[in-house]
Amino acid sequence: MSAQRTYKCLEDSRFERDSGYAIVPIRAEDKYLIMQWRNEQLYHLRQAAPLSQADQDLYFDTVVAQLFEQAHPNQLLFSYLDPNQVCIGYGGLVHINWRDQHAELSFIMATGLEKEYFPAHWTTYLSLIEQVGFSALKLHKMFTYAFNLRPQLYAVLEENGWVREAVLKDHCCFENKFLDVVIHAKINQHVEH
Repeated sequence: MSAQRTYKCLEDSRFERDSGYAIVPIRAEDKYLIMQWRNEQLYHLRQAAPLSQADQDLYFDTVVAQLFEQAHPNQLLFSYLDPNQVCIGYGGLVHINWRDQHAELSFIMATGLEKEYFPAHWTTYLSLIEQVGFSALKLHKMFTYAFNLRPQLYAVLEENGWVREAVLKDHCCFENKFLDVVIHAKINQHVEH
């Protein structure tokens, strides 16, 4: 197990629910699990091809390592932990726009959990990432950018106060078919700007 890294822009490095689920700055020990999930779920990610271990090592050594050194990184990535501290997902805030105070939400869970536990883990994760984005960073807005492939996601977002803000028609090509991109957003109601 590696030492816990911290992001310069966050005072806390652990965001937790009473249930014991938590997010912590992305752990190097989880990188191959994350690679496996990304490769298994390629269909809904903006990733062109499966990742190799060499790809993942390079990404962690160059991109991820630098995020911990920057005052205003363009993304904050987290390992999503179950109550036993086992990584069962990962995600974060990506494409962070510090000037306009918004960021895109990213999250994937262990592929084997999706069928039965998709709504529960998405709901838990949303509550945790909102602690980061709205409470800790005081962002004005967070949003999703989702290929129209997983309609169960929209119900979970809307049940948690996220609003369908836009549909980009025929915006991505998947298996030789053009699909919409659906954008949901949530505005921070607890901070005056």
